[in-house]
Amino acid sequence: MEQKNTIVVTGAAGFIGSCLVAKLNEQGYNNLILVDHFSDEKKLANLQHKKYAQKIHRDQFFEWLNKHPNTVDYIFHLGARTDTTEMDYEVHRKWNLDYSKNLWEMSVEQHIPLVYASSAATYGNGEWGYKDDNELSEKLVPLNPYGRSKNEFDIWALQQKKKPPFWAGAKFFNVYGPNEFHKGRMASVIFHAYYQIKKTGSVKLFRSHHPDYKDGEQLRDFIYVQDIINICTWLMQKQPENGLYNAGTGKARSFNDLVTAIFNTLSLPVKIEYIDTPLDIRDKYQYFTEADMSKIKKAGFDIPFVSLEAGVQEYVSKYLQHDLYI
Repeated sequence: MEQKNTIVVTGAAGFIGSCLVAKLNEQGYNNLILVDHFSDEKKLANLQHKKYAQKIHRDQFFEWLNKHPNTVDYIFHLGARTDTTEMDYEVHRKWNLDYSKNLWEMSVEQHIPLVYASSAATYGNGEWGYKDDNELSEKLVPLNPYGRSKNEFDIWALQQKKKPPFWAGAKFFNVYGPNEFHKGRMASVIFHAYYQIKKTGSVKLFRSHHPDYKDGEQLRDFIYVQDIINICTWLMQKQPENGLYNAGTGKARSFNDLVTAIFNTLSLPVKIEYIDTPLDIRDKYQYFTEADMSKIKKAGFDIPFVSLEAGVQEYVSKYLQHDLYI
């Protein structure tokens, strides 16, 4: 990326989007077009001290792009409805499928490379594993409307004959890190656990309802947001083969490991209480996720990942304890 590139970031006021903006600023890219709905005061705090050329409401973005042809060099499409408890598929269809299709078509028309956020939620219960094989997409069975909408766009993208000059769908696993104050129930387990510990000295985790897993030993591929940003910017800069790429660490860790790292960072004794998984999500609960990272590594990605302990330590001590944004 040359220094004068104009880069669009959708979902720019959100958790991952705002961290991407910070990283791009750090690399000298200030000619940024930020796209979001900008209606949440907590989200707007994510953009404090960021450098950018323009903020555009997501509803006006396509009109803006039509009026400014051939001015955008790259698009990072991170905007989405990410609430996995939202069961109205039409909400997800509007923002995760239809909006993304429109953006794709504009990228094709104006020859703009596109990196977009897919999700590990596309893998469902992992019946087909967690391999980012383009051919597997049509076999996957996501557990909720959010995952379904993300997978349907992946499938649609792979079927298109007309493509942007480069495109990649990054399948985000369990991302944590600064700038998620606005996310409410959808914020990371680390975020919620930290405030539970601060208030009560202990953490509540979901009990296992699966005979193969002990309480708190459910496994997830937790990835620090800085590692996600490294993957996204690497994809755009190196532009490997078009297609889907996992964005995890390749190493599943337990929720017990996760909260133990928080207690250790705070120099407090580990106190965990196990509670029943809510009935509304119990049959849709994933007990194991782990990204197969061989595809992107084979393509040349060799940036080391932050360990769970180091990522938690930085997130808690540098950001959460001081109510700081990145």
